[in-house]
Amino acid sequence: MDAQKAKSIRQTRRRHHVRNKITGTPERPRLSVFRSSKHIYAQLIDDLAGVTLAAAGTSGKTAGYGGNVKAAKTIGTKIAEAAKAKGISQVAFDRGHYRYHGRVKALADAAREAGLKF
Repeated sequence: MDAQKAKSIRQTRRRHHVRNKITGTPERPRLSVFRSSKHIYAQLIDDLAGVTLAAAGTSGKTAGYGGNVKAAKTIGTKIAEAAKAKGISQVAFDRGHYRYHGRVKALADAAREAGLKF
């Protein structure tokens, strides 16, 4: 097995380990984070209905570069504002296979400061 495939398998196992305990409901959706090298994205997901309630990301004309903590804070604030507009105050944080560190932590802290509870 080559190194890239082994890494992908480890990431998938970590992702499932984290998501086993987290389920998004209409009252408390799952705040899912995806981080790439150049961008960061966040979604509010209702797993029972299988729909995305709100989303925010750094890819786009106005967002600019998203591979730093400053951009993650911006997206955390945006997703919290989108949640408040939908009447959502509590979420279940889903970090995926990423460590709760750096950009992921900055996004979570900014969302908390903007009023989301998790």
